[in-house]
Amino acid sequence: MTRHLYLVGYRGTGKTTIGRLVAAALGWPFVDLDERIEAVAGRSIAAIFADEGEAGFRDRESAALMEAALLPLSEAERGNQNQTVISTGGGIVLREENRRHLKSTGLVVWLRASAETIWARLQADATTAGRRPNLSGGGLAEIIELLAVRERFYQQIADGSFDTDGRSPEALAATILTRIDFSPSD
Repeated sequence: MTRHLYLVGYRGTGKTTIGRLVAAALGWPFVDLDERIEAVAGRSIAAIFADEGEAGFRDRESAALMEAALLPLSEAERGNQNQTVISTGGGIVLREENRRHLKSTGLVVWLRASAETIWARLQADATTAGRRPNLSGGGLAEIIELLAVRERFYQQIADGSFDTDGRSPEALAATILTRIDFSPSD
């Protein structure tokens, strides 16, 4: 089976930034599921939530995961590469079928950060408010609440976990590259 590297974790933990660095170092293609969902829908995740609710977005997210794991790129983009680094949305782990799919088609790296670090990163990111919806009221309280729900799922599927507090994306990418076995498995 094709082996991908999935990056999971709460928003603001560095999945996209670190994923791009790891993919470049490995010479693998990179896919950001949130970007793909927005491209297919022609609107932001916040707009999808507003139009379709969380259930509609989660349906789109599951479909994007299945598609990306099977054939994330055109043959021209992929070349002869059978492995892809895939950055997931923070809530991908909420559905059991997604957790099973992540584990059965690749390695899963969980990027962690404290709620306070995540909150600071989200406040510093000008695109977050326009692209991402609040899920339960917003702010630090929302992050603490959602981490309490999601952390057990991240832990359950992670092949490795890395704390991103106070570490540069480059240092984290280098650490991931030295600690995870990227050999393909069939």
